[in-house]
Amino acid sequence: MYPFFRSLLFRLDPETAHAMTLRLIRLGAYQPFAALLRGLYAAPEKPVEAFGLRFRNPVGLAAGYDKDGLAWRGLATLGFGHIEVGTVTLLPQPGNPRPRLFRLVEDRGLINRMGFPGRGADFVARQVDQEKPKGLILGVNLGKNKDTPLEAAARDYLALVRIFAPLADYLAINVSSPNTVGLRRLQGREMLEDLLEAIAAERKRQPKKVPVLVKLAPDLTEEELEDALEVLVRTGMDGVIATNTTLSRGELHSARREESGGLSGQPLGMRSLAVLRQIVQKLEGRIPVISAGGIMNASDARARLDAGAALVQVYTGLAYEGPGLVRKMIRAV
Repeated sequence: MYPFFRSLLFRLDPETAHAMTLRLIRLGAYQPFAALLRGLYAAPEKPVEAFGLRFRNPVGLAAGYDKDGLAWRGLATLGFGHIEVGTVTLLPQPGNPRPRLFRLVEDRGLINRMGFPGRGADFVARQVDQEKPKGLILGVNLGKNKDTPLEAAARDYLALVRIFAPLADYLAINVSSPNTVGLRRLQGREMLEDLLEAIAAERKRQPKKVPVLVKLAPDLTEEELEDALEVLVRTGMDGVIATNTTLSRGELHSARREESGGLSGQPLGMRSLAVLRQIVQKLEGRIPVISAGGIMNASDARARLDAGAALVQVYTGLAYEGPGLVRKMIRAV
């Protein structure tokens, strides 16, 4: 049935269609809708141990889909082993002007320049401070506000760690979105080291030790990537998420290919897989890796796990393939 619904959704502005989808899936948090969806999308358990956590399967939902934590309990009924909400900023902010999300249907991709729109940390904390569906791992992706200077970025991240460490199963530090001016500079060795040392110290002060992961861009040079990974290991981070969206365009066919912003979906797939292989080789098993970016079908998910990822995350593939994609992936891996 999804191709029919997709044809209707794709007639709408992408951001409007996404908001409508989130409103509908929120019903999955309530009976009898929860039981119906769990029955439709039931998949076998395929447990994975990573970051000191037990995931019921290796397939998760990437950050960006449920920015404000509105629908994560409904989304859990689709079979995900983990869901990452956010990116959350400390204060509410509107994000970049619309339009800011574009479908590249011919390329099976998306371009977004959202700019972390959201209702802020206090709102999201109330959404995630609820009983979790059995077996679900909940992550929260953290970012700085647009108006926070880079030299003060640690202030935002540390406040977010204090808010969400008691509520999340893991935290993801987003220093790689291309849609907040200057943010990616935080991936440089010196700035990244200062930031992660501060986060590590703050984490030690928390009663609950929550795993901290760092999400990296696919556009780093080999030297930049090596520097970033050395910093992650040295500062005691628990894992890597590879990768965020890309500023590269390559060979695209869609009319929207020149829109500014981060590219996701099928055109990112080969680049993200190549970066994953680099990261796995350089880390030599010291910390686990979550693979994201361009995972559009079950064979893509299998390829990422075969390349050394502990877990995978989807987002754009869900828009093109529908909710049944999760079960297909779990069965294939």
